[in-house]
Amino acid sequence: MSDGRLTGRILGTEVANLGNMRTAVRSGLSDAGMFLPAYFPSDLPNINLVGDLSFLGTNSQAMGAAMTEYIVNCADCQAELKRLGVVYTTSHASDSYQILTTKPIRNAEDLRGLRLRVGGPHHARWAEAMGAVGANVSVGETFEAISQGVLDGTIASTADMISFRLDDVITHISTLRLGTYHSTISHAIGNNTWKRLSADDRRAIAEASSVASAMSTQRWAHEMASAAEADARTKGVEFIEPSDALVAASEAFKEQDLASIVDRAEGRDGLTNVADKIAEFERLVDKWTAIAESVDNDPEMMAEQIKQEVWANVDFTRYGL
Repeated sequence: MSDGRLTGRILGTEVANLGNMRTAVRSGLSDAGMFLPAYFPSDLPNINLVGDLSFLGTNSQAMGAAMTEYIVNCADCQAELKRLGVVYTTSHASDSYQILTTKPIRNAEDLRGLRLRVGGPHHARWAEAMGAVGANVSVGETFEAISQGVLDGTIASTADMISFRLDDVITHISTLRLGTYHSTISHAIGNNTWKRLSADDRRAIAEASSVASAMSTQRWAHEMASAAEADARTKGVEFIEPSDALVAASEAFKEQDLASIVDRAEGRDGLTNVADKIAEFERLVDKWTAIAESVDNDPEMMAEQIKQEVWANVDFTRYGL
């Protein structure tokens, strides 16, 4: 997309990983890297506000696109990123999270006392409401924690069965749908690196990121999830349909939690205009769900739609600066 002007070299996780990505990018050790905003709650509260609206997610491609359009046009989000020293490009998303455990989960009673790895505060709140205990454990440490009996399971994508070898320790999957994980920055670019680029090269990076994010969503939410489910079934992992009572309890929590987010974000995080921000994100979720369904979730067509709907309206002589 840059006509060969931009090249790159991939650094391994021994140099830059999710935990130290902020330091790696800000220091210039890495020009770009994947950020998970949940790792930096005090630095990125406005991004985490919409990132934590996991339970709105039913279509993975739509959630990645909704995050992209929202953050690109969110002045408060952009201010947070500037203070952090990075420039936002795009987001990708998972399939619907489910409950992966070493014990069968059919009813709310089965969750009581269980220790579950959670990827964000929204799932931690859900676990607490259901009587379980949410543990803030790095995703890379999930296998060891479960194998040693420290955790009873995780709230995660079924793709984690492949990605993190959980197929060796997980025996049951409750198919209760718990929203997407879309709180991602697929390629956070260091501010100093961004400044050195021409407007044309910045646009090339942004548009290339859109393609990569759509492909990552396709891989994470569809291809790997399907492969992981098929592999799990061959290994005898039991897939359990949740009881109607558990579904109802979960849906009741989601409604109550959404209603409480405004007070929590304004009081704890000091954010402003929270209700309007949530309403705007909900509007974008509806918009992009319709678009994703119209193109049958095709990643190349989704990237093209993001190019037209988002990047065509961005002035790259000023964006990110």
